[in-house]
Amino acid sequence: MVEINKDLCVGCGACVRDCPGEALQIQDKKAEYVRKCIQCGHCVAVCPTGAVSIPEYDMDEVEEYDKDTFCVDPEHFLHAVKFRRSIRNFKSTPIEREKLERILAAGRYTPTAKNTQGCRFVLVRDEMKAFKDLFWKELPGILDVLKEEAPLYERVFRGFYEKYKKDPKDDTFFFNATSFLVITSKNPLDGGLAAANIENMAVAEGAGVLFSGYTKAVVENSDVLREWLGIGKRTVVCCMLMGYPAVSYKRTAPRKSGNIVIR
Repeated sequence: MVEINKDLCVGCGACVRDCPGEALQIQDKKAEYVRKCIQCGHCVAVCPTGAVSIPEYDMDEVEEYDKDTFCVDPEHFLHAVKFRRSIRNFKSTPIEREKLERILAAGRYTPTAKNTQGCRFVLVRDEMKAFKDLFWKELPGILDVLKEEAPLYERVFRGFYEKYKKDPKDDTFFFNATSFLVITSKNPLDGGLAAANIENMAVAEGAGVLFSGYTKAVVENSDVLREWLGIGKRTVVCCMLMGYPAVSYKRTAPRKSGNIVIR
């Protein structure tokens, strides 16, 4: 539920006006929580006196607005979006745990439909070798499945596997990435939005990522890998390789003219 500190509430109605579920009303010149809501937190964010709280959440994480630190320069943001690259060559140095926690926090704070906050983030770092060994062990069986369901993937993956058998250092699926992230969600858009924010935060931390449809196809078709990752039958939205780039880019890459309509 939502709690209103009546000593702090000034009855301005800002929370009532901004509540998407009409769960708040002004009664006796004070805000009142009158019916169940999706706990989006808008009331907490908009209250000028800090009178609103959601006890179920960690209120210590709530930050006060400061225009000097909370505003992103538009030109800098667009430049960051243009400068990001899909990384296929990673350094062997793992991303520090505290940085990974901040990177994943960017996914956690991404908006979700009806505020379900239903995304699951499974990041493999310390057990990366064990995961990769199991991945390659599982691959031959997955190839048999893909041969029927996705023959193009099967042909490509079989080539990767043949290279791996000749030289286990031929890391075609993982490119020496030091972390592997799986995002699951019932709503694909929720997971996709979270993945985009995670990538932007990773770049801000000096790291880089690769959205890997190849590893996603393998994980989706392996009950063993699903169990190891702890995702069960959950819908896999995204698999992402992550680490410090072993290549340095000097400029942004060109793109086609935008297919954009403004009416």
